[in-house]
Amino acid sequence: MQFNLQATDTASSARAGVLSTAHGDVHTPIFMPVGTVGSVKGVTQQQLKQEVNAEIILGNTYHLYLRPGNSIIEQAGGLHKFNGWDRPILTDSGGYQVFSLAANRKIKEEGVIFQSHIDGSRHLFTPENVIDTQRSIGADIIMAFDECPPYPSDYAYAKTSMELTHRWLARCVQQMSSTEPKYGYEQSLFPIVQGSTYKDLRQASASFVAGMECDGNAIGGLSVGEPEEMMYEMCGYCCELLPADKPRYLMGVGTPWNILENIALGIDMFDCVMPTRNGRNGMLFTTQGVINIKNKKWATDFSPLDEGLDCPTSQYYTKAYLRHLFVASELLALTIASIHNLAFYLHLARQAREHILLGDFNSWKNQMIPILKQRL
Repeated sequence: MQFNLQATDTASSARAGVLSTAHGDVHTPIFMPVGTVGSVKGVTQQQLKQEVNAEIILGNTYHLYLRPGNSIIEQAGGLHKFNGWDRPILTDSGGYQVFSLAANRKIKEEGVIFQSHIDGSRHLFTPENVIDTQRSIGADIIMAFDECPPYPSDYAYAKTSMELTHRWLARCVQQMSSTEPKYGYEQSLFPIVQGSTYKDLRQASASFVAGMECDGNAIGGLSVGEPEEMMYEMCGYCCELLPADKPRYLMGVGTPWNILENIALGIDMFDCVMPTRNGRNGMLFTTQGVINIKNKKWATDFSPLDEGLDCPTSQYYTKAYLRHLFVASELLALTIASIHNLAFYLHLARQAREHILLGDFNSWKNQMIPILKQRL
């Protein structure tokens, strides 16, 4: 994997680059649609390419391990062949999903024992077998196994958790170096910075992660309930210490304005379920602001979903029609809203990239954020 930094904004730390993988190039900053079980909910792979113009998607180790399982994915020749997506894939290690199963898991030095949310069966995730599973999935970018502490966490717990994540990371790096990819192409490991909302822990973790000299680095444990300003503060501390010549991935973030603010801090990669999850509930993100399409005010609005968005779905369907589909509980409503929101997020990332290359990102960002936040 190669990362070529092309430009840095003069008034912020925003960067534009190209991440080259075995399955194609990713132009950063980038938003990555979340395909938890090998599928972005309600959207086909063809739509992701043609309508959304996604360059990379996510899969999740926890969910794919439980269903369909490593054996079936390996028989298919990896997730790319199984789901028909021939562009890059990143896999989350499952650490966050284990975090969300707080009532049904036990964390030990060896790893995490957890109960399946599907059938209650018990499983063990270790740094080693999580790497092996991601090898089997065939992801271009593999995430290290980590513990994601909840917010708020007291200092002692956050420190203990961070130190465990660091010991697990050393084991992940060892497992990567002692194993080979299964499908004939290179896979890259990204470690994850933790440390909750404590400056010294974030700095210590970022320094430790940077010292592992992996192909890229991630920041986890944010956007889990802390105030937005605290998220930006912690992210800023991490970006100051993570190497500038490697891509930086902020996990699970977030709203359109969160993305722009974190791009300004030096983040290159983002993912979040918000565009599809909120879309399925009738919330549309647009170039003019946020719309609750279920509101009666849209019943006779026959304008396109977003005239400022270069997406066929957003141009073809009207607000009145999409509202009608939601009121009638038609499944098509979920697909249209999901495609639109994903297209908007990718459009926003492309616009950010263009303004970084032009050299006026920061002023553009400051103009855009109040527009993006307004409720229409």
